[in-house]
Amino acid sequence: MDRMLVVVFDNQSKAYEGNQVLQQLDGDGSISVYRHALVAKNPDGTTTVRQSDDQGPLGTLVGTLLGGLIGLPGGPTGFGIGAAVGFVGGATADLNKARIGDDFIVDVAKVLSPNRAAVVAEIEEDSNTPVDIRMEAIGGRVFRRALSDIRHTLHDEKIAAIKADLAQMTAEHAKADADRKAKLQENINRLESKLQAWLEEDQERREAAEREAHAKAEILKAKAAIAKARAAKTRI
Repeated sequence: MDRMLVVVFDNQSKAYEGNQVLQQLDGDGSISVYRHALVAKNPDGTTTVRQSDDQGPLGTLVGTLLGGLIGLPGGPTGFGIGAAVGFVGGATADLNKARIGDDFIVDVAKVLSPNRAAVVAEIEEDSNTPVDIRMEAIGGRVFRRALSDIRHTLHDEKIAAIKADLAQMTAEHAKADADRKAKLQENINRLESKLQAWLEEDQERREAAEREAHAKAEILKAKAAIAKARAAKTRI
């Protein structure tokens, strides 16, 4: 299952160690790491990205999560709008659209206090146990959130609702008198504009999902090639 993972440590040294553990788990096949970064909460309360990789379209989810941790005006309760994060090209994304959820950010932010640091990653894991055992052994506190498709479902439901309203108004427009037709036409025009905007956003969302799926497949393909090469050397 695809998940967002955050492991909070008491200091940066432990966080770097945690990042190494994450790579070891990825290397031995216990999990697959698609994107990862390391952030530190400074003594003054600001948050700094200390280390990050670059996996193209996969950077958006981790970047959005980091944007929430870095902070927005209004503190944790203001995270629902999203944040711009420079190291992923200034991408701005709504946390809920990114399938993370602002409540997850709030939970992490409560623990990521000044002088602490955290490893942030998008991973795929079949079991919580490998990560939990290794991270807890070095003092890490683990937070994870399954990447839900609920926001995608709600998006589709909104489009269906607008189409239903539009169909009803169009039917009424055909039977209405002249005065009523004008008012209904205004509402029809408004709904058509709204529907077009939602359809364009839906297309962008689907294209982004396709890019993300392709990027993940390429990562797994590259890992399989490395494993095959290592196995061949071992046989020699």
